[in-house]
Amino acid sequence: MMINNMDHAIPSSPAFNNCRQTAGCSGGSDVARRAELRRSKVSVPSQGDESLFKRKRFEVCDSENTDSEFPQRSCVIGRRREMEDAVSVVLGFINDNDSRKFDFYGVYDGHGGSRVANGCRERLHKVLAAEMAAGSGRVAELDWEKLMVESFEKMDEEVNESELVGSMGSTATVAVVGEEVIVVANCGDSRAVLSRGGAALPLSNDHKPDRPDELEKIERSGGRVVNWNGQRVMGVLATSRSIGDRQLNPYVIAKPEVTVTKREDGDEFMILASDGLWDVISNDLACHVVRKCIDGRITYRRRSQQLNDNQYRLANAATVLTELAMARGSKDNISVIVVNLKD
Repeated sequence: MMINNMDHAIPSSPAFNNCRQTAGCSGGSDVARRAELRRSKVSVPSQGDESLFKRKRFEVCDSENTDSEFPQRSCVIGRRREMEDAVSVVLGFINDNDSRKFDFYGVYDGHGGSRVANGCRERLHKVLAAEMAAGSGRVAELDWEKLMVESFEKMDEEVNESELVGSMGSTATVAVVGEEVIVVANCGDSRAVLSRGGAALPLSNDHKPDRPDELEKIERSGGRVVNWNGQRVMGVLATSRSIGDRQLNPYVIAKPEVTVTKREDGDEFMILASDGLWDVISNDLACHVVRKCIDGRITYRRRSQQLNDNQYRLANAATVLTELAMARGSKDNISVIVVNLKD
């Protein structure tokens, strides 16, 4: 993959000769998409750029499943000194009374340190499962918004009871995927995007301090939004909702916004990612790149003997997105999960 006119370049494979191969300009008449892809051409340094490799370290994102069972994620420290992102993939984390399986996916973007993000990775799906099990009736009939809000609040309470976290916090974007429904709960500026029938459909709305309704909420609670290297709550935090951050309560809250989406035949895949991706890549471009990877038209990551063809393409898609975000100048940690909804 080759990207020009960038302050930072990334190593790549010969398969990434230019951005048209990466994001696919062939076919179709979408002028805006082609214009965006032309702006994102990539140039690559030699493999001997050791200083770059030290900056671009891939982190192992632990979870309860092995890599061969959930290859669809990629996490990179990027140009940050510390990895503060965490991801969680728990397949079949709960079954309803009709024995239908529900999978859990979560992306957590920590700030001030990694403890809160890691705590959410280890605990939030368990808290949610306990809340779901405590409800009466079938899972499909539960009040998803109430379940998510209560689970996030309990996770926030757990975090704030610990003296170790101090002023740390984390965004949380989680998705529960069943046979009939996709439930997304978002607290912060990570994001979930669904590709349906070739179109990108956002399943969450970023919580930024300058979002009009968020700004009103902050000011109504007695807080302020200050332009300090970007719009920040009290001049400190660049997101208006998070888990933790007890020193900014009540200006910053842990209440998520919840969307419940009925699955359709045209659903292709879902992307969950931290803002290290979304700051530099649009929803449309991200879905376009993933579609090309799943179709086998972009190959970057080496094929592992542990992965079948479908798993390899998911892993490849997540890696390509993190590479492209790096090439476009992202200076944050980048974490991506790609969920194939066709299988």
